[in-house]
Amino acid sequence: MSTLTAKDVEHVFESLRKGLVPERGIDTFAVGIEKQRGELHRQLELAGGGEGTIKFLRGGYGCGKTFMARLALLDAQERGFATSFVVVSDNDLKFHRFDDVYRKVMTELGTSSCPRGALSDILDRWIARVEDALIAAGEDEDASDFDEAAFDEKVQQRLEADLASLTGGQAPQDFIRVIQTIFRLKQAGEVSEAGALISWLCGSGNVAAASKKVAGIKGDIGSRDALDYLRGVLEIVKAAGYNGLLIVIDEAETILRMRSDSRHKSLNGIRQIADAAGSYPGMLWLFTGTPEFFDTRHGVAGLTPLHERIRFLKQGAFASLRQAQLELTPFDAERLRSVALRLRELYPSGTRSVLEERVSLAFIERLVAEVTKGFRGDVGVVPRQFLREFVTQLDLVEENDNYVPMDLYGFDPTQISTVALSPEEQQRLGGSSDSAALDALEEGPELIATEDVW
Repeated sequence: MSTLTAKDVEHVFESLRKGLVPERGIDTFAVGIEKQRGELHRQLELAGGGEGTIKFLRGGYGCGKTFMARLALLDAQERGFATSFVVVSDNDLKFHRFDDVYRKVMTELGTSSCPRGALSDILDRWIARVEDALIAAGEDEDASDFDEAAFDEKVQQRLEADLASLTGGQAPQDFIRVIQTIFRLKQAGEVSEAGALISWLCGSGNVAAASKKVAGIKGDIGSRDALDYLRGVLEIVKAAGYNGLLIVIDEAETILRMRSDSRHKSLNGIRQIADAAGSYPGMLWLFTGTPEFFDTRHGVAGLTPLHERIRFLKQGAFASLRQAQLELTPFDAERLRSVALRLRELYPSGTRSVLEERVSLAFIERLVAEVTKGFRGDVGVVPRQFLREFVTQLDLVEENDNYVPMDLYGFDPTQISTVALSPEEQQRLGGSSDSAALDALEEGPELIATEDVW
């Protein structure tokens, strides 16, 4: 179990109380997913070795896809990767618009030292390395005849040369000009102006024309150029000393709720990213989605070129971890018990012996059985609800000297209120599925036409 600060522990339990996946500290109660985690470690090793790769994480609601993706992000940062965690939305992220995808990736770009919006920090680290390389080559900034302006000019020239070399000449000229201008503005102490251009470089469409004029650029980053900009950012990330870049695209099944034209284009966008993944050395894409997303004609199975590339293969109960889709299986009662015991151990209690006595293994087993019964025996959809219930019991014991869970909990499955459930959990509770709902909305053997949206 990794060592956590008191702040990390509090974050874990505050997130669980709200039914959310914590953003840190989750490795302390990650049980039952060792093989899948190992496969993602293998993918990170491939990326760290210079491969460009893509992986699809599949599992039903409650299997822990977001948990696994968050864990992969933390593992990547521990291995020296920059990361970005993007949640697909049918409101502000149209996946076929690569400028939207790029903007989201850049907004969520993070490192172990800068969790979000890390491009400025990454640029500073890269520029410092360029300056150090020039000094090592004979440019002595301590010499009496040192010309700072001439040195800065050499830095700008080196930035351009390095970007052209690292990207094989594919970095857009506006990309290079903006980075050179950011460096020049920072050297002149014009931090706010440099910040505006960093925002533009992150895909913002709200940068003033006057700020763009300073760098000699017009307009915003468009969909057709966005992945070239991402290639440039990837090379800067590596040049700054990071081993690569992990991009998580979480809840890809949201695409199923989009209008059919947007859904078709979004799936084509994923197909294009999958096709191009190998040409981005050091980058790992990780998509998460439900079986309905991967296996129905409204999703990946309706787009033959993508389906053929990433088709999920299974022989009875056996599925290779190394194929394109990595399967997460539903929680079982034993896994719920193990997670509960880990959380009890982690819980910050002033009376540890009392906590362990009252929230006993017998109580945990009883709670697992009761919450599961409330969901008609479907353990796979209950982890979020179970963990919220369990943390509440820990809190009640800690807050009240006379609270004994085994006597006072009630053990009534009707206490699991459907009001607190997500729409997907309510569907599972009622015995329906996303694919059934989609079939009711759209009829006919609809297949997705292949088209380029890049």
